[in-house]
Amino acid sequence: MMKLVETNLWELVMTRSDASPDKEMLVDEQGRRITFSEYMIAAEEMAAGLNSVGVRKGDVVAWELPTWIETVILAAALSRLGAVQNPIIAIYREREVGFCVKQANATVLITPGVFRGFDFGNMGKKIESTVSGLRHLPVSPDNFPKGDITQLPNYSAPETDELRWLCYTSGTTADPKGAKHTDTSIAAIGNSMGERLDVQEGDRPALVFPFPHIGGLTWLFTSLQTGSTLLCDSSFDPETTTEFLSSESCTHPGAGTPFHMAYLAAQRSRPDEPIFPNVKNFPGGGAPKPPLLHEEVKAELGGSGIVSGWGLTEAPILTMGASTDPSEKLARTEGRAMPGVELIAIKPDGKKAQAGEEGELRAKAPQLMLGYLDSQLDDDAFDENGYFQTGDLGIIDEDGYVVISGRLKDVIIRYGENISAKEVEDLLFQHPSIMDVAVIGLPDEVTGERACAVLSINKEAAPITIEEMQKYLDDAGLRRNAIPEQLEIIELIPRNPSGKITKNVLKEEFKNSAFLR
Repeated sequence: MMKLVETNLWELVMTRSDASPDKEMLVDEQGRRITFSEYMIAAEEMAAGLNSVGVRKGDVVAWELPTWIETVILAAALSRLGAVQNPIIAIYREREVGFCVKQANATVLITPGVFRGFDFGNMGKKIESTVSGLRHLPVSPDNFPKGDITQLPNYSAPETDELRWLCYTSGTTADPKGAKHTDTSIAAIGNSMGERLDVQEGDRPALVFPFPHIGGLTWLFTSLQTGSTLLCDSSFDPETTTEFLSSESCTHPGAGTPFHMAYLAAQRSRPDEPIFPNVKNFPGGGAPKPPLLHEEVKAELGGSGIVSGWGLTEAPILTMGASTDPSEKLARTEGRAMPGVELIAIKPDGKKAQAGEEGELRAKAPQLMLGYLDSQLDDDAFDENGYFQTGDLGIIDEDGYVVISGRLKDVIIRYGENISAKEVEDLLFQHPSIMDVAVIGLPDEVTGERACAVLSINKEAAPITIEEMQKYLDDAGLRRNAIPEQLEIIELIPRNPSGKITKNVLKEEFKNSAFLR
């Protein structure tokens, strides 16, 4: 296998096209296929089309698009022109997208027309009318800009620390924050991820979450570095997407808890026939997994089970498991620090945590952003020693494996005592009737906050009562103070495209719910 070491996207495209011209690079749910050499040609033609409508080196181009083959081509086309890319995930709407393009000083915004029932074209038109100097380009897979490649300007490779990507991430209430990335930072993590997941030439990983997410960009780099084929689905559906991945001999079905649960359900519906006979492992991330889920995936679906990682948009995949790790570590941790990552945990008193002690995880890393586009945010993001403060609580064990124990802001304080939401969630997830769970803190005049368990129940199971839930947790050994006082049952736990539970949505929904102590 020829593994590539180039650290900028367009040079990876050119080198892989030469090394593996006829190997499949992209396959989509409609059966369309494109090789590495076809990818490069299509990217040059798209770059020529974009150049003809005024896109130049250094321009900021925002794009909010589904995981189409053409979207993946667009990333290479803009790289060929030397543009700064601002990929935006499709859950953002007019307020957030308008904020991003205005702050980034984008010259072009590319969106679909209507997709999954929402009119992105109309949204883009409204934003164009309010942002000076912005041009909106509505597209569909068959009408992206295309031009004569002989009219392209000469290619100019970026400097190692040159800004190429503006990736926005949201908090629960504040405006999105723009993290500045380079090709070099994403190439570093693409290479390391490929090694941990044992991605080789000829492997067929799934790209079934939004490509504009930094995880999607990382998979593009990994595909080019390794010569693997990305199986793309623009809209994940538990039945049709699983069937697509199965029919295409997927080796790495990802990419998080809701996806893995869908694969399990599909396998259980036909237990005598493996749906992924060539599977190596199940990449995970976006949110910590319940330990039981890894065990079920490994036993019922095969391969190494779930090989998950942890990171943020600002510093993607700081840790990750490896396909060769012990199963117990894969079940209960998010792996070890990636190559070049310096990871520490800091206790509330400001002292460095020892192995096995909980603290806020902080990092220095080659995949760390240059900083925020709004540089005023940098002071709060980095500590006095230059470590990025992730806001995630974790434990680094004596072997270097990392357990994510919660968020600094995901701690419920009841009667002045801390309750880890994740601790309670992990226990509830093991209950046979519970399909998915979120534990949230709600305002309480008596206790300050109270813990509320929001459950999604398996279709075949009877509804669980609050008394049954509380007894189950008590029997499991959970301290009384941490047992939720409130129970809400809903059809589906809301998650964002990367698999993280949107607890702000749940808190808003249940903040005024009836509660009797």
